[in-house]
Amino acid sequence: MVQYNFKKITVVPNGKDLIDTILSRTRRQMPTVVHKGYAISRLRQFYMRKGKYTRQNFHEKLSTIIDEFPRLDGIQPFYGDLLHVLYNKDRYKLALGQINTVKSLVSALGRLCTVFKRIGPSLAYLEQIRQHMARLPSIDRNTWTILICGYPNVGKSSFINKITRADVDAQPYAFTTK
Repeated sequence: MVQYNFKKITVVPNGKDLIDTILSRTRRQMPTVVHKGYAISRLRQFYMRKGKYTRQNFHEKLSTIIDEFPRLDGIQPFYGDLLHVLYNKDRYKLALGQINTVKSLVSALGRLCTVFKRIGPSLAYLEQIRQHMARLPSIDRNTWTILICGYPNVGKSSFINKITRADVDAQPYAFTTK
């Protein structure tokens, strides 16, 4: 059985932070000095190599974002229904689809910056979903799981105290169970 741990999904940066991170990594890893005496073929090769390195970094980062979020079609039905109730399933799929489309559009540096500005709302939406998903409980399907719910002051805590060795604090007013 697959055990879902939504807390391990990495933070989804906004478009500006993603661009700044990747471009600063490119600047650190690739030489930036171009001398006047360089032949045009050497300059072309330099900028092609720099562009390819930047594209690879963007592609890797976007692939990580897409791969870490669960596919609603392949997820366990309980989590699929829960995510559908908590978030708009169509908007969730649209946001992941936009990230996947941008992954294939990454070409020139100017184009990169424009595209990432356009998908800023999708990145922000996925980050919001990631934060909410990190708070979801992990449920092991191989063990029995019981959900006890009801109105305040109907005896949920007292019931737990009677059937288990737990010492749940029960008070005569609402929202006291810990």
